[in-house]
Amino acid sequence: MADTTEDTAAARAGGPDSTPRKASWKYIGPGIVVAATGVGAGDLVATLIAGSSFGYTLLWAAVVGCLVKISLAEAAGRWHLSTGRTLFDGWASLGRWTTSFFAVYLVVWGFVYGAAAMSSSALPLQALFPGFMDLEWWGVACGLVGLAFVWFNKYAVFEKVMTVLVGVMFVVTVYLAIRVTPNLGEAFAGLLPVLPDEKDSILNTLGLIGGVGGTITLAAYGYWVNAKGWTDTGWMKVMRLDNRVAYATTGIFVVAMLFVGAELLHSANVAIAGGDKGLIQLTDILEAEYGTATAKFFLIGFFATSFTSLIGVWHGVSLMFADFVARFRRGDQAKGARIAAGTRERSWPFRAYLLWLTFPPIVLLFQGQPFRLIILYGVLGAAFLPFLAGTLLWLLNSSRTPREWRNGRLSNAMLALAGLLFLVLCVKQIWDQPWSEFF
Repeated sequence: MADTTEDTAAARAGGPDSTPRKASWKYIGPGIVVAATGVGAGDLVATLIAGSSFGYTLLWAAVVGCLVKISLAEAAGRWHLSTGRTLFDGWASLGRWTTSFFAVYLVVWGFVYGAAAMSSSALPLQALFPGFMDLEWWGVACGLVGLAFVWFNKYAVFEKVMTVLVGVMFVVTVYLAIRVTPNLGEAFAGLLPVLPDEKDSILNTLGLIGGVGGTITLAAYGYWVNAKGWTDTGWMKVMRLDNRVAYATTGIFVVAMLFVGAELLHSANVAIAGGDKGLIQLTDILEAEYGTATAKFFLIGFFATSFTSLIGVWHGVSLMFADFVARFRRGDQAKGARIAAGTRERSWPFRAYLLWLTFPPIVLLFQGQPFRLIILYGVLGAAFLPFLAGTLLWLLNSSRTPREWRNGRLSNAMLALAGLLFLVLCVKQIWDQPWSEFF
């Protein structure tokens, strides 16, 4: 952490040292955080269902999904390091429409996501300790623990805890993948880009690619890079290594769960429900197949997966909201050095959004989620990744970015591919909404 402290001190002094740092594993951190936050219970269920429905056929799609997200996160990190400005500051330079979209998105998304994250973290705890508390109260407890943890700790402690929880996730998912004895021959064959011979196979494949590892957390990556103390181009090589580690880790989680789906569910022709409850069904199947100890072990990994997403969003998106507010405060500039100094994590906007993520959503835990709000949540969530890909293409090909760090052909191709992919998924999501019942 000495290097981080030195870089932060330099940033405060207004003269950061931009001497290139050698890419080294000892610096890795924000990538672990974005991997832990981006892979939630919903991602694991989606991959399980893909494995149970198509076996190993869509393994290649999971790999492509990781490559697409690598390009988005790298672009966000490159913007922060090459310009010294935050991503929201870049968005604001594109026009007021970006601010309006982001403000509405944060309010609606945060309200609904808060309830979903608390419920997802509560499910494995209720299964581990049956009869101890109702699901809703487990959810409240998870939300309050997440609130207290992020409120009283800065990034350095947050990163260490996330790293430990990622270790738990890694051990559990890899253990399960080995336990089900994957067919490696079929798995390697699944790396060939072949579509399943099923109805809507193209949309299912695009959904799997788009669902691997994070939405708004991809935008938060640049903020975590700054919070680590990386504020200038000297950290560019380190950031790129860190980003690759993030999505290699994500790839391992996703591939491991696809193995479980292919071997444990597909071969036995067993279907599970979508959503977090699908993982509870998997727990029952694991207990019947491998015993109580394996089932309990999986529940611990399930909790680690859900709770890292909860505290990751509590920290990262609150940091983005604090930057959003600071951008419009007189005399306060949205600079990466401000994030590195840690002042954002003690600001009232940061803590206000923490409270927004925690307390209003508790109402949804007990009363159910309002229909119209869920539709808006789905539409805004689907629109965010096309928005992110499109604005990064704009920012990183313009004079807003120093020429040396603008997009090359590969970056442009990957961001364009990501934008097109997420636009298709966005249109499908909007089309599938029950609009006739909305009005």
